Amino acid sequence: MRISSSAAAAFVAGSMLLSCNIDAFNVGETAIRMGRMPQSNVATFPFGVVVKEIKSFTGTNSRLFLEEESTNGAGEEIATTIATEIEINVATDEETKEEVSSTDDDDVEEEEVVEKEPLVLCEVPEASFEVTTDPNGGPSNKGPVSKLTVNLGFPGHPEPLVFETGKIGRQASGSITLTRGETLLYATASRDKEPKENLDFLPLSVEHQERFSSAGLTSGSYNKRDGRPAEHEILTCRLIDRPIRPLVADGWRHETQLLSWVLSYDGERSCDPLAISASAAALYLSDVPISKPVAAAMVGYVDGQFIMNPTNEQMEQSQLHLTVAGTKDAVLMIEGAADFLPEDVMIEAVQFGHKAIQIICEGIEELAKVAGKEKNYSTLATPPEGLHELVTSTFESKIEDLYKSSGDKEDFSHQTSQLYAQAWELLQTDYPDNKSDITASMKTLFSQKMFENAVANGTRTDGRKVDEVRPIDIQPSILPRVHGSALFTRGETQAIATATLGDRGMKQKIDKIDGLTEKRFYLQYTFPPSCVGETGRVGAPGRREIGHGNLAERALSAIVPDEKDFPYSIRVESLITESNGSSSMASVCGGCLALMDAGVPIKSPVAGIAMGMLLNDKKGTSDNDNAVILSDILGSEDALGTMDFKVAGNREGITTFQLDIKCEGLTIPTMARALQQAKIGRLHILDKMDAVLAEPRQELPPTIPRMNAFKIEESSIGKVIGPGGKQIRAIIEDFELSNMDVAEDGTIQMTSLNTQKLKEAETFVLELVKNSMGGGGRSRGDRAPRPQYQGPEPEVGKTYEGKITGIHQFGVFLEIMPGAEDGSYPGLEGLCHVKDLHVERVRNCEGFIKSMNVETLEVKYMGKNGQGKVELSRKALLEERRGGGGNTRGNNRGNNRPNFNGSSNNNNNARRQGGTAKNEEKEQDSEPSIMSEEEVDVIAQAIEGIKDL
Repeated sequence: MRISSSAAAAFVAGSMLLSCNIDAFNVGETAIRMGRMPQSNVATFPFGVVVKEIKSFTGTNSRLFLEEESTNGAGEEIATTIATEIEINVATDEETKEEVSSTDDDDVEEEEVVEKEPLVLCEVPEASFEVTTDPNGGPSNKGPVSKLTVNLGFPGHPEPLVFETGKIGRQASGSITLTRGETLLYATASRDKEPKENLDFLPLSVEHQERFSSAGLTSGSYNKRDGRPAEHEILTCRLIDRPIRPLVADGWRHETQLLSWVLSYDGERSCDPLAISASAAALYLSDVPISKPVAAAMVGYVDGQFIMNPTNEQMEQSQLHLTVAGTKDAVLMIEGAADFLPEDVMIEAVQFGHKAIQIICEGIEELAKVAGKEKNYSTLATPPEGLHELVTSTFESKIEDLYKSSGDKEDFSHQTSQLYAQAWELLQTDYPDNKSDITASMKTLFSQKMFENAVANGTRTDGRKVDEVRPIDIQPSILPRVHGSALFTRGETQAIATATLGDRGMKQKIDKIDGLTEKRFYLQYTFPPSCVGETGRVGAPGRREIGHGNLAERALSAIVPDEKDFPYSIRVESLITESNGSSSMASVCGGCLALMDAGVPIKSPVAGIAMGMLLNDKKGTSDNDNAVILSDILGSEDALGTMDFKVAGNREGITTFQLDIKCEGLTIPTMARALQQAKIGRLHILDKMDAVLAEPRQELPPTIPRMNAFKIEESSIGKVIGPGGKQIRAIIEDFELSNMDVAEDGTIQMTSLNTQKLKEAETFVLELVKNSMGGGGRSRGDRAPRPQYQGPEPEVGKTYEGKITGIHQFGVFLEIMPGAEDGSYPGLEGLCHVKDLHVERVRNCEGFIKSMNVETLEVKYMGKNGQGKVELSRKALLEERRGGGGNTRGNNRGNNRPNFNGSSNNNNNARRQGGTAKNEEKEQDSEPSIMSEEEVDVIAQAIEGIKDL
């Protein structure tokens, strides 16, 4: 690989990452990686000096020096353009003859460049929709079935969307099946018959489930049943809820529930936009008073071309993952991530997705005309006539005075609560049953006065201008033993962010209908009640925490280095310690600082900001001329405003974004204005971050285990792991490794806090597999035989103390003879079957062994069976010691003894000497079993199946 002098390269001393600028040189076939160099740690410089190992990093703005003379006699000083001083080892001529071919820069062959095939999208029918009705299409030819077929008309999306109602789920208020290709979703909308009393909010709940059976799979849970929703299903629930909630009529207090299931999945495209469209269509067909139909679309961006509902394969190459939802008039919700795309591209993507939404919404409107129910407006909770006017005349001036005085969150909240209490105290005599209406009127008045104050004075409740960001304070490295940490404070919002680095075993595993996936980088967000001065439930993360954490994770994912360049798995945690608006964006900023503090070579710093919007009338779409856009919103501005628009990115472009609104839509011009104002605020925050920590630490902290990765032949994997994992456990213990992971392709990843031990472990493993013929590799057909025990043979009938190597329901594996000290062959293992564990019947083998709390068992060697497997018996040993039988195989072995099941065991296994055959005969034994009280308790616990053993 050729690296120019302007490029940043990574040198490694042991496993320490060091950054520097270097002149043009060649490094084998690949770039230098973490922990070791490719091709046996050999790198080639232009003038023939072969560097085997970089030993230490000592400074900057210096030169490269050698411990020995270079191979071409260039002398001690070999480079003046390298901006670091590094101590290295130089390979001898003999070491380099076969490892390096040529060191002349002019003779270096250029890397073969594979041309990427241009994206070609298939032709599709023109955009259209059609509604048809079969009067007798229902089950048993009863009832009408209506169908809406929508052709989106976008290249690359040939499958139509088919909405059908009337056949399935007819007892729900509204039900829909939505089909695209071989993917089918079923969605329902239901509501209670009677409204809830004394509510001042919409009681809407959303559930979504991706059934494993839809892809021909089964849940990996113990009972093989699809259970509580996974995180990705919760995120889909939030996508469904957010665009629908603003459109339900004010005063609707019936408990309303939207349910959706993925019943069939073809694995081609994401089901998220289908889940939104199906649930919204089911609700629009019901009698729930929703004003407009809602639909959704997903947008990708590959090779400068937008793709509608891209395939999963296309999405892997896409620079944009965008989900858009809205009505035919405006956008209601956007959610997604991007690879540093500029604001104008984002606007084009939203417009592109909205075109598909318009087609679907028009089709749903026509479907509702033939299959929809009449909307129920009769039970809407409406405030008494004249109440809002009375509230306005009484409290208008007091609220205006409150907005003129700037204070902190505690003062503002206290005064606001007092005004709400005064309103109820003053009006409860005349309106004793309308407390929720009084509260709603006060909230509307607060919102109106906030808008008027911002328009008239250009200021906000805390005295800031509408585009001003709160004061920022940053303290990195606040936790001494943590890999990376930062305290990020913006106004009264504060987060402690930490970064933890680990090996492959730290990856997060997610079981989805697409299969088991692993996440190398993930962020976990915690919002305790104490951060807002309250008490409450603490435990598993709620839906809000999952959503905010996912948003911050997507913002940072774009800057995480590739695994081939930085093989660590990375976990970021964000603990919110104070909250007054946009804690998720504080998590982005704090998380980025924690990554840099841990020495993670991120691509560039990123920051996030939350934008708000104030409108005089929330019932319509945004008016770009009168809308007031707010930067870095407070909690009160989020609650009383009409928009929460979160945007994160670096100086060049956006990495993630999320839009929620409370009006009936956001127009594209208003969105464009909000994005431009967000960029100004984002750059301001980045300046503050750069002033404290402009780039990642040059060295990994000493608390981070150093990592080494190398590869062996697949056929040698078994020899490294050893029987029952014995060899790999010994390597971890002997060389003080934190962990050792062996992948199926033979890649071995080691981590340790001791760099020297790490090198020794690699040397040991390479020697172990040298000239090895395999020993249990993963390949088939030509797989080499597994190493066999080569030590002295045990004596039949003799007692041995065996080390427990495996516990199963059918018995216990024991190693009765040790293997070679150098690991060239394993120890001798045998099976003590569950029926040979004790003179009494043991039903729970695992519980029995665990209750004994031992690592070894005394057993008698019974010989080998017909398959050559070693057979062991503890039962025979116990019988011999208690006088219940002899030490030969034909003797009685505890037959007809009383057991804990209230029955007799009349079976006796008599074996021939040498173990080549088994004879069963029935014999009587008059002597009762003699057991100690401790053994009786152990067996009783095992039979009862105590779960905590």
